[in-house]
Amino acid sequence: MTKTAAYDSAEFLDTAEALQFYLEEAMESGDSSLIAHAIGVAARAKGMSDVARRSRRSRESLYRSLSASGKPEFGTIIDVLKALGLRLSVKAEPVKPPRSTRKKGKAA
Repeated sequence: MTKTAAYDSAEFLDTAEALQFYLEEAMESGDSSLIAHAIGVAARAKGMSDVARRSRRSRESLYRSLSASGKPEFGTIIDVLKALGLRLSVKAEPVKPPRSTRKKGKAA
């Protein structure tokens, strides 16, 4: 029987670029549970105790709120991102061209 080790994304988030890419992908999903979980994984990668101290939160509350089932307050998200050396930014959605209402086929 083949045994496999549990996969932990935190083990691979060892550079600032990897951390940024990982969180950007989570943000692109638009799934608030996935985003909170991804921020939690990033915090574990950097050291949850250190992130908790820098964000002025308890380690236990960060584990709880930054889980897939957690519902962190927005202030917690901002403080944790800051503790990770990151910041939240906003960009506009690409403008989609309007759909044509003209019927194809016969010329007028």
